Amino acid sequence: MVADGSAAPPSARRPLRVAIIGAGPAGIFAADALTRQDDVPVSIDLIDRLPTPFGLVRHGIAPDHPKMRAIRETLHRSLDQPLVRFVGNVDIGVDLSLEELREHVDAVIYTYGAALDRRLGIPGEELPGSLAATDVVAWYTGHPDADRERVEAALALARSVVVIGVGNVALDVARVLAREPSELESTDMPQHVLDVLAAAPVEQVTILGRRGPAQAAFTTQELRELDEMTAATVLVDPVDLELDPASEERAAADRVVGRNLGVLRGWAGHVLEAGRTPLRLRFFRRPVRLVGEGRVTGIEVERTAVDGDGRAVGTGELELLPADLVVRSVGYRGTPLPGLPVDESSGTVPHDGVGRVQRDGRSSAGEYVAGWIKRGPSGVVGTNKHDARETVDALLADAADGTLAVRGAVDDLVETLQARGAEPVLLEDWRAIDAAEVALGASRGRARTTMHEREALLAAVRAVVR
Repeated sequence: MVADGSAAPPSARRPLRVAIIGAGPAGIFAADALTRQDDVPVSIDLIDRLPTPFGLVRHGIAPDHPKMRAIRETLHRSLDQPLVRFVGNVDIGVDLSLEELREHVDAVIYTYGAALDRRLGIPGEELPGSLAATDVVAWYTGHPDADRERVEAALALARSVVVIGVGNVALDVARVLAREPSELESTDMPQHVLDVLAAAPVEQVTILGRRGPAQAAFTTQELRELDEMTAATVLVDPVDLELDPASEERAAADRVVGRNLGVLRGWAGHVLEAGRTPLRLRFFRRPVRLVGEGRVTGIEVERTAVDGDGRAVGTGELELLPADLVVRSVGYRGTPLPGLPVDESSGTVPHDGVGRVQRDGRSSAGEYVAGWIKRGPSGVVGTNKHDARETVDALLADAADGTLAVRGAVDDLVETLQARGAEPVLLEDWRAIDAAEVALGASRGRARTTMHEREALLAAVRAVVR
């Protein structure tokens, strides 16, 4: 509100203050969309719980994907916009409540993703040697919150690995674990990750899909990369590629599915050579239970068929597979920020379809959502661009019709955080972290080495004299 207590439209003197919670692709694309329009003057605080930006581009895409990870250079240009202020190392709900944040800004866009894994719900899932893909990915990408001890203990005994799921993340995990150590030396993985992977006794990797290849969620590019490893051979049972009429129709109608089947059929004739690691893709199998005394030693699976609705139904045919490590990759779900509703079934924030947050069935003025926490864990990095644009369009429409307005002067968010003893990381601070990682990589003959400990990241900031 302005001095007389009324709301006012945004202006160059008092722009619309927007906080974006989550500095991954969805958040950065939202910030970029806001800066590219001229109708509503804006200033943007791009807030993240970590001291580093880029979200899943940094801590989700496998480090052996240099071309994919290079997208952060594109994202970085959005951070350089003068209307955007990166504010890292700030945990909303801990350093500042959501209610307090909303006193500092006129609108909030939630883009913090879906970080929790979905569970299998089968006996034995709690045994040591059973991990979520989120655990493994966080570990090999150097996420500060990764459970190193648990993951590394599991890998130390992992001769037979089973990955449950047929999405891109499942393929990433399988590929990283099946690679020769030398193939990973040039990546930006933390050194301790490279050391553990080099010592891991992995002899075989199996990827399990509950349904058939026509229902798999991976992209063709990710699938093809399985066949580019120097010491692993991809094996596919031709029987798993025999499709029912509905699946054949799906393959004919969907170009991605058709291309995937072409790749898989090309692998059906592969023969395992001595000294190479087998990486098996097995479809129409669903996990029934994990077996073992004290830790995982196997997984019982049931043969399935796909019914008329595309669901996997059991046939009663059971099989026990050896497994020292089972990694589930069956989806992600979002968690609520304190004070923000999340639908338990979908793991997303309720919204009106284009991004306006819904509370008690009505749109909540000044609250918006984009990315996985809006639509669920689907699509690729680029999908977030259209999604964020849709949400920003809704925000701009609200500003144009007066639903969203400025509320007068408030204290600066960063100054408020610093006064509370928080240590917000700004763009120049991130540049110091970036330089430190490049220097660490250079010392080991690599382009970059990811620093994984939060305190080390903050130490790189403190080491720079301003």
